[in-house]
Amino acid sequence: QVQLVESGGGSVEAGGSLRLSCTVSGYIVSRYCTGWFRQAPEKEREGVGLISFVGNTYGNTAYRDSVKGRFTISTDNAENILYLQMSDLKPEDTAIYYCAHNRLPYCSGFDTVKYTDWGPGTQVTVST
Repeated sequence: QVQLVESGGGSVEAGGSLRLSCTVSGYIVSRYCTGWFRQAPEKEREGVGLISFVGNTYGNTAYRDSVKGRFTISTDNAENILYLQMSDLKPEDTAIYYCAHNRLPYCSGFDTVKYTDWGPGTQVTVST
């Protein structure tokens, strides 16, 4: 049974940093796609970043334009955990952050419909 649980959210001032964790059970993170998504109040859920295979190599990442250079996805393969390191946070980054899995080695872009397994989310609030 696939289970994803996010942690590490909190409240920070603009310019600050947070590291979110996604603890995974039911699949090996270094063999499949996992994505980070977020949903702000009254907005649709949107993709933040993805990590997956390209060819025979795991570790290909992709990010939405607004977080490039500020957010980084990494993994602890021994612990089966994914991280989302967020730096230079802005008020517009305020949202509930989710990790999600599409049960494939390769990601399905940021189309939320393609991801079947989701964690409960963790709140990130960035104040001015």
